[in-house]
Amino acid sequence: MLLDLHPLADEDFCYLTTIGRVTGQPRTIEIWFALHGQTLYMLAGDGRNAGWVKNLLHTPAVSVRIGKDQFTGSARVVEQAEEDALARQLVVGKYQPHDSEDLSTWGKTALPVAVDLSC
Repeated sequence: MLLDLHPLADEDFCYLTTIGRVTGQPRTIEIWFALHGQTLYMLAGDGRNAGWVKNLLHTPAVSVRIGKDQFTGSARVVEQAEEDALARQLVVGKYQPHDSEDLSTWGKTALPVAVDLSC
């Protein structure tokens, strides 16, 4: 079954919950995101050093809240060049018009992460 994510695309933030790789406890962050089909994209400014990225690499099963809607999914670091470019374009494109800070360097250097959402 396909999720209808279109109404959620304009939300400012999502809340990503990973499982702590050391503690085994849920860890939630507020983060910028963009949606494309059934996939949610984020950019990690600290790359693979970000705690949330380390967590999802250890345990890819995550949950995401967008507005009042809750989803589960499987998280992964984006590896393919075409999807990498898409993730960067979508996330930076969503936030650059609203932010006074130039996001171009961040958009080129941050690590793209995807969550393939399920019902």
